[in-house]
Amino acid sequence: MAAIIKSTRIESIDVLRGIVMVVMALDHTRDYFHFGSFFSNPTNLETTTPFLFFTRFITHYCAPIFVFLAGTAAFLYGTNKTKPSLFKFLFTRGLWLIFLEFTLNNFLWWFDITFSFVVLQVIWVIGLSMVVLSFLIFLRKKILLAIGAILVLGHNLLDTIKVTGNNIEDIIWYILHQGGQIYTSPDQTIGAYYPAIPWIGIMVLGYCFGYFFKKDFDVALRKKWLLYLGFGAIGLFFLIRGLNVYGDPVPWTPQNTTAKTIMSFFKVSKYPPSLAYTLITLGPAMLFLYGIESIKNKVTNFLLVFGRVPLFYYFVHILVIHVFAIIGIVLFGGNWQDMIITKDAFSTGKLLNYGYSLCIVYLVWIMVIAFLYPFCKKYMAYKANNKDKWWLSYL
Repeated sequence: MAAIIKSTRIESIDVLRGIVMVVMALDHTRDYFHFGSFFSNPTNLETTTPFLFFTRFITHYCAPIFVFLAGTAAFLYGTNKTKPSLFKFLFTRGLWLIFLEFTLNNFLWWFDITFSFVVLQVIWVIGLSMVVLSFLIFLRKKILLAIGAILVLGHNLLDTIKVTGNNIEDIIWYILHQGGQIYTSPDQTIGAYYPAIPWIGIMVLGYCFGYFFKKDFDVALRKKWLLYLGFGAIGLFFLIRGLNVYGDPVPWTPQNTTAKTIMSFFKVSKYPPSLAYTLITLGPAMLFLYGIESIKNKVTNFLLVFGRVPLFYYFVHILVIHVFAIIGIVLFGGNWQDMIITKDAFSTGKLLNYGYSLCIVYLVWIMVIAFLYPFCKKYMAYKANNKDKWWLSYL
């Protein structure tokens, strides 16, 4: 673990990111392995179970924390850089991530060389948010904080604006807030499922949050702020969710069982991320950072490995899960070509009866993490020992 000891990175942030990466693999393993996952919604109260709902709910923490910490990392990266230098890095890295989303990531998800169904997910929105952030960093910190807060707190005011067409104005609105499918041709569809406005707000707030982790910032004061922000976000979540008039486009409703009522209360919207969704995910993240700051053991060292190579891990874990799914189909006598997922796969229903139990999903998830660990550890050490290689900051 020499690379970890020698690193000057902030361990608590990397541990949090590491947990996010590990839990992210659970969500994506469920996507590829759970029965009916290609055609069902795990938060549908009519068909889900508490175990399945919880499995999906805990993975809600991944995307907002991932995006938020990307903003924090941008701030920390820029502490010893000039603003023009930071602008160049954020702008070029953002474009690079957008390119990777359209090409590498979509191929790894579907193995479809025709790219008939291109999905714009978290890598896309991180890239787009970085491009926007590259311009915003020249503003004063108070103005930047205000922009991030307005976008996160106020974007649900736009929920009533709905479009259904495919003209340029509709497409722009899909990308900015509503989300939806863009039909570029009869043979190709683009799914814009990570609308930009709220995610940009989350990254901007993450960038401002990086101020608490400057080298000269008082540790005791930082921990006080982490407590205030954590409990404040969670308290605000319960307040606005309880009032049930703002903060999420889908209000919760009493159900015929206590379990379903609880699930309805916590069924918050991710596409786009509602205010309620953002509060209940980022609030506990603040408390985790408060509690983990002075803890170092074998578990945190394990998580650090994934937290320090997030982009490498992201692409490799999708590849491994997809390959494991193909192996599983072959072992059980199915057609491996079913896992080359084209646009038609969702209309023909060829994967309608495919999948395994949730227990198998968890077992495969553990196998995926165990398989990836040595590769991520080697790459982490390589990055730590080759800091002079500028291109590593893009991977």
